[in-house]
Amino acid sequence: MNKHEVVFCIVNSGYAEAVMDSAREAGATGGTVLHASGTANPQAERFFGLSIEPSKDMVMILVDTTIKEKVLHNLYNDVGLQTAGQGIAFTLPVNDVVGLTPAPAKPKEEPKEKPAEESKQDE
Repeated sequence: MNKHEVVFCIVNSGYAEAVMDSAREAGATGGTVLHASGTANPQAERFFGLSIEPSKDMVMILVDTTIKEKVLHNLYNDVGLQTAGQGIAFTLPVNDVVGLTPAPAKPKEEPKEKPAEESKQDE
């Protein structure tokens, strides 16, 4: 089982900080914001009954699986489609992570022994 998941939240431009505030309230520690452009068509606007802002912020948040549901719940309530942020959020599993904790220390190399000839010359 994966220990981490990445939460993607796509919101109208200017709502990235609201996404992070909501995620932090659920226990997330940080995220990465990418600026993007939406490509929804007019039928989608009519179907959802809202106007779609083409300028978007996409926030990627790496979370422990134990807080994923709380993060999604907060995002739905704070920046979901029924809010001014008009956000959607989804998660993907993460297999491996590096960089969250210090790398393990390298084993120290044993000093190489001098060849017998060199040690005699040193005397």
